[in-house]
Amino acid sequence: MIVARCRALAGSARFDAAILVVIVVNAVVLGLETYPSVADDAGDTLSRINDVFLGIFVVELLIRMVGSIHPDGPRATVRRFAANRWNLFDFFVVVASFLPGLRENATLLRLLRLARIVRVVRFLPDLQVIFGAVLRSLPGVAGLAVMTALLIYVYGMVGWVIFADHDPEQYGTVGTAMITMFVLLTLENLPDYVAAGRELSDWTLLFYVSYVLVASFLIFNLFIGIVIGAMEEARAQHRDEQRIRERAAAAATEGREDDLIVAVEDRIDELTKTLEELRTELRVRLHRELEEGRREGDGGG
Repeated sequence: MIVARCRALAGSARFDAAILVVIVVNAVVLGLETYPSVADDAGDTLSRINDVFLGIFVVELLIRMVGSIHPDGPRATVRRFAANRWNLFDFFVVVASFLPGLRENATLLRLLRLARIVRVVRFLPDLQVIFGAVLRSLPGVAGLAVMTALLIYVYGMVGWVIFADHDPEQYGTVGTAMITMFVLLTLENLPDYVAAGRELSDWTLLFYVSYVLVASFLIFNLFIGIVIGAMEEARAQHRDEQRIRERAAAAATEGREDDLIVAVEDRIDELTKTLEELRTELRVRLHRELEEGRREGDGGG
């Protein structure tokens, strides 16, 4: 009975809303601590309020842990609890707040309190999708960063060769030239650099134009493409996870209404997938017919 109540409470929208409010208020209290006048007048009160917030988060964590209890034993319970990665994040943040070495360190304690604010992502589905997209885009962004660094280095070397004597402040060394190239990624003061370069030669315009086309336009477009692709993958994963939770909730209830809703949604997904496959097949067939017609036309001519 207690397990069922805790599970229902942990899955309740009102429970999530209440915890979200606590997190926001906690963020406000942490912000007030940064003002010296407020900290001097009400520092002890703010500290006690933070302890109250910690107590609330402990109770929340216990509710989620009890709601994760599985009849098959501790291992199944741990697997169910760890299935949601935010449960693990909450667990480590709350438990770390009680470690002796961390509680005596004011800086680390503030960082742990700040980590609680990140938990707001858990209660906002759209923000979860964005957060997941950021994580998924990291490998692609890392590769793009390496490519950008190489490009900056190459153009920095070329810039040093061309402008080292003419503009030593911006291109006096390879390191300085690379910093200049990095700033130019944002097109900051580009007209001034172009004008200074044309004082040396009009051919320097090719240097800046090629860099703007390759670095600024191409790199940023690739970056946008990586993020959009990661966003689509994260949205699809979030939709699948939500569907799994809906199936689990429908299976846990005795009524047939939730089961019918899940069945209808599954059927809609199947029809959507079938339509996409048909659309792809029609495009391939149309392209093939156009190619055959073009070949017949060329043969007849």
